[in-house]
This record gives sequence, structure tokens and C-alpha cells, in this order.
Amino acid sequence: MHYVLCDVFSDGPFTGNSLAVFPDARALNGRQMLQLTRELKHFESAFLTGPALPDGSRPLRVFDLEEELPFAGHPLLGAVAVLHHLERPAETAEAVFALGERRVSLRSGRREAGFDVQMDQGLPLYLADLDGPAARELASCFSLAPEDLAPGLPLEVISTGLRYLVVPVHQGLDRAAIRVTDLERRLADVGAQFAYLFDVHRNEGRHWTNDGRIEDIATGSAAGVIGAYAHKHGLLNAASGLELKQGQYAGRPSRISVRVDSGPEGITAIHVGGQVSILGFGRFEVLP
Repeated sequence: MHYVLCDVFSDGPFTGNSLAVFPDARALNGRQMLQLTRELKHFESAFLTGPALPDGSRPLRVFDLEEELPFAGHPLLGAVAVLHHLERPAETAEAVFALGERRVSLRSGRREAGFDVQMDQGLPLYLADLDGPAARELASCFSLAPEDLAPGLPLEVISTGLRYLVVPVHQGLDRAAIRVTDLERRLADVGAQFAYLFDVHRNEGRHWTNDGRIEDIATGSAAGVIGAYAHKHGLLNAASGLELKQGQYAGRPSRISVRVDSGPEGITAIHVGGQVSILGFGRFEVLP
């Protein structure tokens, strides 16, 4: 069982968010995919599970260290770069991945140091606003004081595939940490699956597993949510985009590009992208 190692949202090899992509995983079941992901100990792994479907999309499954995910960011971007690297000599390539019923369109372009990749995360769903005592209580779960929260901005639950609670701050990102044992329940109470802390002045974010044990290096699925939040609250630049920084506190500084397309009716698309570096190839001699 072969796999390809790559770094996503990187400035070059050994930066950004690492990933294992399995180009031909049709022989694996979900239990095996989860165990292989845990064996490699990357935050997530991507598994291409068959040839193109009748609509032209490629079936893809993504696992983190706990479970299969219905959507993800850097695994899809890494997977399209790996397919471009292995299958297509042209300077540009396009792919559509099928994650269950969802279809995600991606583009890849070769560059000297790797690939520039981009996905269309589609339209956001604005699910809930939180302010006042409820917002302060949730912020305290991340060791944040009320004065750390960005003035005039609500905590908000938004989805572009996964439901994130956006916690806007103007200070305190460097000392943030999860200090509660029931964060997942508290997030579920407001309709969220995960949380993302966003420094609105520095365009920088942090995200952890809900138990607080592992900090993510670059969270592509949350980047689309941040684009939607920034658009709604007037935080984007004139070009309707931002460069989201993440990972410095985990020792792997990363950069995620976010561009929001909008018209008179609102947002029409959110594009999330970055650079992918191919590191090398591996093979499991035995399977779980």
C-alpha cells in the first residue's frame, strides 16, 4: 500500500501542515484507514478509493486521528497536488473530489518549489451569533478573558462543510489554550463541532482537537469559515481576500490564502488555497 508525503500551506518542504495521501486505497476499509492514519501520526490522511465516478469526480475519504471527516481542507489540497504530480505532466490540473454526496472542485498549478492549489468551498451557512455572558463563558474555555475578545464582534457559528465557532480576539492568541474537559459538549450546545480562534488584527488563527491535546498547524476547513466571517463583518481588504497565518505556536508557520467572491445577493464562492510541497513516497509492507 503506497502513500505520498506532502506539506500543505507551506513555504517549502518541512513547513506547513504535513499529510499522507494514499493514491490507490480501494482495497482498504474505514477501520484500516483510521489505523494507518494513527500509525503515521499526521493530523489527517487522505485516501483515494477508486476511479472516477460517472460524473467525473474522484471518491476520496479523509480521516483524522479519531474518525472519518465529512469534509476537510489541507487533505483535499494535498490530494489534488499528488494527483497532478503522479498523473498529469501539464502545468495546470483540475479535479473534483466526491466526499459522500458532496462534490468539491480544486485546481493545481505547477511552480518551481511545488504546486499552488486552490479549492472552492462553496457557500457559507451562518448558524448562530453569540454575545454577552454566553460569549464570555465560551471564551473562558480557551483561557481568554473578556478583554481579549475583539470589541464589537460576536462569536459566531458558521459552516462551509464543518461547523466552526469563530472566536474573534484582538489579543491573547499567544497564551490561549483549552482548559476544560467538556469543550465538545459546550460547542454542541451552540451547534458547533469545532472552534477557531481568530486574531482580527493580525489575520492569525489557532485551532486544537476538542480535548486540547493536539494543535492543528493549518486548518483549511476553517479558513473558508474565516473568509465568510470576515466578509460579513467588513474585515476583508479591497480585493476581498486575506492571508491567514497559523501554526507558529506549533512550530510550523503556515499561510492560507482566502478569497471571497460576492455579488449583490451576497457571497457566491469562497476559495481557499496555498502551496503544496511533495516530500517523498512510502509503502506499507503489511496492512492492519
